[in-house]
Amino acid sequence: MYPTALTQLARANPFSAPLFSLQKVEEPQHSLHGQKPRRLAAAATADEDVSCEFGSSKYYALCGFGGILSCGITHTAVVPLDLVKCRLQVDPDKYKSIGNGFAVTVREDGVRGLAKGWAPTFIGYSMQGLCKFGFYEVFKIFYSDLLGEENTYLWRTSLYLAASASAEFFADVALAPMEAVKVRIQTQPGYANTLRQCVPKMFAEEGIWAFYKGVVPLWMRQIPYTMMKFACFERTVEMLYKYVVPKPRSDCSKSEQLVVTFVAGYIAGVFCAIVSHPADSVVSVLNKEKGSTAVQVLKRLGPRGVWKGLVARIIMIGTLTALQWFIYDSVKVYFRLPRPPPPEMPESLKKKLGLTE
Repeated sequence: MYPTALTQLARANPFSAPLFSLQKVEEPQHSLHGQKPRRLAAAATADEDVSCEFGSSKYYALCGFGGILSCGITHTAVVPLDLVKCRLQVDPDKYKSIGNGFAVTVREDGVRGLAKGWAPTFIGYSMQGLCKFGFYEVFKIFYSDLLGEENTYLWRTSLYLAASASAEFFADVALAPMEAVKVRIQTQPGYANTLRQCVPKMFAEEGIWAFYKGVVPLWMRQIPYTMMKFACFERTVEMLYKYVVPKPRSDCSKSEQLVVTFVAGYIAGVFCAIVSHPADSVVSVLNKEKGSTAVQVLKRLGPRGVWKGLVARIIMIGTLTALQWFIYDSVKVYFRLPRPPPPEMPESLKKKLGLTE
């Protein structure tokens, strides 16, 4: 039997890695039609009314569709706040605060000026959402199958981090062109007012590289953000059902489950904003200026400059992340996709830890 303190650590600490290894025990495997059984820790219940198999092509496609809606709609909705945040980052002398930024923008460009960059925002973040959420489901199941059921439970936080980082790598490649266009429209008054004006102008002046020079800073910003977003969300949901919600998830209504999703998403969003803000500042300045590199911008901004606009970003990203998870989970509910419950320790692991007879 393993030591009691170690057992408690493995069960209670939400971000710990297991400090011990388990011996492989050969157990009989049963599957239908000779297929390899899926060994994800959190699997949908067998009697749940679902429209497709967990991990099927239809499941991935609908998850990707949910990602398009969750990211495209939410990022477009907060374009005015995002515009002011970007201007705070690139021109703090002119835009001194959130309120001042809104006032100056409305005075110079009118109320319609607050919507600048909405088209590239919608297109870019829709593509990012498709890859982010769709590939996250793919990589989560893929890595879980590699680890096996017991290690999936023990290393679930690492699993969430690895799957989300892998997904975001591809999502940022899809996002980079429209992000560059959006920032150029928002931070260079007079350069271009619409997507159709900006894209050909950028291509004529700088070539195809104009749309991808910010991809590395995007990785710097988005990969830590997404790792925090998914891992913190998954573990927060687990903790809420374990310590806050007075009944098991299986006894909660769909609306009650979506409330838990929203709360966990907001908590995750606050941490996401803090982790990713310095890189976000670099991306905003980099896409405004020609010929600058990420290192040059970082040196020029300095330790204090990279935190400009943090309050606006916390408000924006907290709300954004909560709404994204709410929309994404709502899509799963609407299309009756398998929605795995919070992970539980496998019976075989409980036996090895001496928790059951």
